[in-house]
Amino acid sequence: MGELCRSTIFFSDQHLCYADILPPSQVRGRIEVAVLNFLKALSSNSPSISDLSLISRNSSNSRVSRGLLTGDSWIFLSHSFCTRSLTRENSSKSFIRVWKVMEMCYQILVQEKRVTQRELYYKLLCDSPDYFTSQLQVNRTIQDLVALLRCSRYSLGIMASSRGAIAGRLLLQEPNKEVVDCSTCGSSGYAISGDLELLEKLAMETDARYIIVVEKHAIFQRLAEDRVFNQIPCILITAKGFPDIATRFLLHRMCRTFPNLPVLGLVDWNPAGLAILCTFKFGSIGMGLEAYRYACNVKWLGLRKDDIDQLVPEESLVPLKPRDLQIAKSLMSSEILQDSYKEEVAAMVQSGRRADIEALYCHGYDYLGKFLATKIVQASYL
Repeated sequence: MGELCRSTIFFSDQHLCYADILPPSQVRGRIEVAVLNFLKALSSNSPSISDLSLISRNSSNSRVSRGLLTGDSWIFLSHSFCTRSLTRENSSKSFIRVWKVMEMCYQILVQEKRVTQRELYYKLLCDSPDYFTSQLQVNRTIQDLVALLRCSRYSLGIMASSRGAIAGRLLLQEPNKEVVDCSTCGSSGYAISGDLELLEKLAMETDARYIIVVEKHAIFQRLAEDRVFNQIPCILITAKGFPDIATRFLLHRMCRTFPNLPVLGLVDWNPAGLAILCTFKFGSIGMGLEAYRYACNVKWLGLRKDDIDQLVPEESLVPLKPRDLQIAKSLMSSEILQDSYKEEVAAMVQSGRRADIEALYCHGYDYLGKFLATKIVQASYL
């Protein structure tokens, strides 16, 4: 998570940098203004190539906002800028990439289409192979464009590529479509659309008492197969690993629609599992202009240290990996992470070991539902 600076009780909107959700016509207008300003600088009496000034997406520009009444916290970015310059060797290609992606997004908006980041990558790989050689370059350039134009990825015509699924006591209805009962979608659940506009328009009904965020798809499948939502009235949702925007968006939408439902997280007892939970809970620095919109107050249900001590045999624990230690260091330096969570991370590092949720299968394949029920009754997530 990096170092989060100057955490206070409340930050006003004037400190908050965010990406607007805009209609295509306004986004095209912002792109046109950017192009005109560029041409104006070139055609002036003292021609120059102006640098691109972007909101900085690094830990030194991150802030923490805490709600006065709710106690909820999330990460956002403040008004600190970085530049992409054509005249500096280390950023000249990044400068050109922004214009290439801007041009592509303008074409997408004119054609009234939406594309995924993956589709955009292959198009850029074909059109501009000298500047785009990896998906990561495209993803970072998209975020540069978001930071330049101050509008969301979805507003740029870039659709979220969703991995997520949902199951349990939830009825969903897309406009002019049949109602979908998520309790009858089988172990794979209902696939979450990457179309954020569609997710916003979903009609939802539930008699659930909890929303359970599951880190792993395999665990989600086991819980759905066992129909744990009949034992515990709940909705299950997973991003199948690190949370994508569409899954976070739908979770946030459910939190707004059903504000009285506690949101509980089931993750591995390792630094990566906690980092995934924190992304759902606080947002992320890398997407700071957008991510705060989707932050939800997720409580850490398990696995926790007490679960490991009481339920997981020694032979089911495995050594921490170097990547785990890197994530642990970042989590421990975070000012937003509560002390009880830092104590869990410290215990992981001290033991040098980690435990996957699957370690509970030593008690039988049907044990997960019993585990969840016990944890909820104990209110051990508070």
